Amino acid sequence: MKIANYIFDAVIVGAGGAGMTASLQLAHSGLNVAVISKVYPTRSHTVSAQGGIAAALGNVHPDDWRWHMFDTVKGSDYLGDQDSIEYMCKMAPDAMYELEHMGMPFSRLDNGKIYQRAFGGQTIDYGKGVAQRTCAVADRTGHALLHTLFQNNIKAKTHFFNEWFAIDLVKNSQNKIAGVIALCIATGEIAFFNSKATIFATGGAGRIFETSTNALINTGDGLGMTLRAGLPLQDIEMWQFHPTGLPGVGILITEAVRGEGGYLINKNGERFMERYAPHAKDLASRDVVSRAIALELRAGNGFNPGGVDYVKLKLDHLSADVINSRLPGIRELAITFAHTDPITEPIPVTSTCHYMMGGIPTNVHGQVITLGSTDEDQIVEGLYTIGECACVSVHGANRLGSNSLLDLVIFGKAAGLHAEKAIKEGLPLHSINESDIDAACSRVNRWDNSKKGEDFRLIRQAMQKIMQTDFGVFRMEEHMIEGLKKLRDLRECLKDAVLTDASKIFNTARIQALELDNLMDVALMTATAALTRKESRGAHSREDYPKRDDQHWLKHILVFLDENVKYRPVNMKPNFVDPLKPMERVY
Repeated sequence: MKIANYIFDAVIVGAGGAGMTASLQLAHSGLNVAVISKVYPTRSHTVSAQGGIAAALGNVHPDDWRWHMFDTVKGSDYLGDQDSIEYMCKMAPDAMYELEHMGMPFSRLDNGKIYQRAFGGQTIDYGKGVAQRTCAVADRTGHALLHTLFQNNIKAKTHFFNEWFAIDLVKNSQNKIAGVIALCIATGEIAFFNSKATIFATGGAGRIFETSTNALINTGDGLGMTLRAGLPLQDIEMWQFHPTGLPGVGILITEAVRGEGGYLINKNGERFMERYAPHAKDLASRDVVSRAIALELRAGNGFNPGGVDYVKLKLDHLSADVINSRLPGIRELAITFAHTDPITEPIPVTSTCHYMMGGIPTNVHGQVITLGSTDEDQIVEGLYTIGECACVSVHGANRLGSNSLLDLVIFGKAAGLHAEKAIKEGLPLHSINESDIDAACSRVNRWDNSKKGEDFRLIRQAMQKIMQTDFGVFRMEEHMIEGLKKLRDLRECLKDAVLTDASKIFNTARIQALELDNLMDVALMTATAALTRKESRGAHSREDYPKRDDQHWLKHILVFLDENVKYRPVNMKPNFVDPLKPMERVY
């Protein structure tokens, strides 16, 4: 198949916070860098992040990165790798100052320093009090971060291929990664991006669920490409459900609302989190709050006037000045989508799929890891992954709020630094032949040549319903077994599904069909891993195995596309502090 050929030192797939941090590092080093993004960069999902970025700056009270590390390890329910968590928390303050010097318009304290607010699970002195550690730009922090990085990338002359969709990795006969095949959405042109380093920053896959805070673009593209290349996903059973999404809509109401003093109530007006987390209350970690809401609804304590059960988030006791200055976007969302003005009445909320803690396994430099023939870690040369699609693993079984944006900038830069060094030390540009290109184009050809079969959109709808019902906040073996069987049947149906419109120019149905291939693979891997992990840990809550089991399950689960399951040990060896031993996780 004859297609256009572009050659770069590094190609980054995804123009969110992680991708543009990596591209900026590489572009500043003088390398020839391309960023492929299926949307215009400032529409990447990072733009939706509201609450802030955690860093132990100590602008409101004394703080220490070691306290931040303790909170993150505890928040991960001890499944997070302590070397990676240590690196992230230690580097966080410098990363904030670097963003500040780039021009990021942080909100300010009266003394001119960066404003910091409280967030769930973030404490001082190893859990002895609530920390104000989250740096913020009102409630539009991700928006500010994305625009800051984009402007700096334009200045650094990064090459952007906007509205291009990455289809698959290209590997040569020696199994070496040579780059990616991508499709121009506007014209239907297909091109090969030949690169020495390929970096996936493709974000999450929350669209496997029926209700999600995730944008429609969050379809697990990097994960699907990785699986099809014969590489595994790690801890993909770990999906965080955010406690406060708008019922029936899924739009996120940031944790910053509770950080500013808002709290949850049930239909009796009771502040119920005092029962589930007596110390942290509404600022307990997200998995704890989500399960508390689910239990309140199960007990009949929800509001249910229109058939969608929910609790309410009360902030009308805060002043209008606080809401308008610190939470203006939230007020706008509540008025627009819930027809509720939070200045005068509580906002209806319920748990909704929000974040993927698992992903493509990597080390602290963003290098992708697989397992060798004797199950030892093996680095995949020239392939990196960063951001939500990566599993470093700093979030383990549950991510703390305001650690996600931090993850993007810390490991985006780390991958950029490592790739820069590798390229300058001779990382090769691998050659390929026409059969390698044909293999990478096989999915596009399959959809373009489909003649009859089921509508792929109906298959997608059925998949999302199964994931919501059988793999949500609470999980049971009998339901998951049945759900996994249904997903396998759907995958078979998908092989014969039809794309009725084979046109090339701005064919969004064609893109959605290709995205569904990725979603289906991620859903199956999630189901396989969830059924495998026979314990409750963090976001993975099994009613048939209600306790955490460190003896048998303090380990990472790896799943391959053929549903083969393997394991990796959790890293319990930080470099600068003593290891944090697992303890009972209470708030």
